[in-house]
Amino acid sequence: MAEQLHFDLPLHVALGPDDYFVSEANREAFAMVTGEADWPNGKLAVIGPEGSGKSHLARLWQVLTGALILKAQDLDPAADLPEAGARVVLEDGDHLAPEAEEYLFHLHNHLAATGGLLLLTGRRAPARWPIALPDLASRLQATTVISVADPDDQLLRAVLTKHFADRQLQPSPRLIDWLLPRIERSFASAAWIVAALDEAALSGGLVINQSLARVILDKAHGNLEE
Repeated sequence: MAEQLHFDLPLHVALGPDDYFVSEANREAFAMVTGEADWPNGKLAVIGPEGSGKSHLARLWQVLTGALILKAQDLDPAADLPEAGARVVLEDGDHLAPEAEEYLFHLHNHLAATGGLLLLTGRRAPARWPIALPDLASRLQATTVISVADPDDQLLRAVLTKHFADRQLQPSPRLIDWLLPRIERSFASAAWIVAALDEAALSGGLVINQSLARVILDKAHGNLEE
C-alpha cells in the first residue's frame, strides 16, 4: 500500500481545569498548587519527568490567580520586574540560561519582599539546577519541593485518554485497557505510544486498534503475550 499523504498540523493540548485528572500519583502536587497559602516562604517547586503534567498544573494556578508564566529558556535578562505581590510561574527552571540568573535572583527577592508567590517547575529539584550565581543557588535550595510520582493505573489511563483526545482521536476503551499492562509505566511511554499510533494510522491509512498497537509494540519491544 502506498504511503498516505498527511500533514503535521499543530497539536492542540487541552490544559483547562476540567482536563486535569487527580490520582494518588499527583494528589499532593495538585493540593499544594491549588492551596497556595501553605507555601513556605511563598515559593514552591513542582518536579517530575517530561509529560507528568507540570505545565498543566501551572496553567491551573494561572486560572486561579492570574499568574504570569515565564519560560526559563526564554527569560529576558533585561525584562522589567512584575508588579508588587505578583504571582509568577517559572517553567523548566533547570533550563535557565546563565545570563538570566541575575534576573531570577532579583525576581525572587522582589516577590519575597512584596508578598508575591513563585511557582517553579522542572525535571529536577532546584537544588540540583546548574546555577552559577551563589546567592540565587542558596535561595533556590530553600524552596519547598513536591514531586509528581510515576503514574498509577488510574492516572496512566487518564494520561493515555488525554493524549488521544489532544490528537482528536477516540479509540475504543478496550484498546486503552489492552495498552495499560503492556507499556512502561511512565508519562513518556504513554505519550510515545499514542504518537506512534497516530503516525502509523495517518501514514498507512490504518485504523487505530489493538492489532496496530501490537505491531508497534512488537517492533519496539519484541513479541508480547496476549
